[in-house]
Amino acid sequence: MFVRLIGFAVALVLFFAVELGLARTSSSAGPEGRYVVQPGDTLWEIAAARYDGDPREAIWRIKERNELSSSLIVPGTALALPAP
Repeated sequence: MFVRLIGFAVALVLFFAVELGLARTSSSAGPEGRYVVQPGDTLWEIAAARYDGDPREAIWRIKERNELSSSLIVPGTALALPAP
């Protein structure tokens, strides 16, 4: 009985490990990008160059993704750029 219970527990763990390993984000979103801020860069310029449409939405997404409280960016900072 104990061996059967251990076997069931192991099978259950393996099942969930496989299921979680196969779960992926949608490939249509594209990969997240990285950008190292250069002297003179602004979020507006970065957003306008990398995203279509209104740069304000892209700025908001960049600020949210990088947990920025303001639009001030410092040269040398690596920003995660959400997929367009």
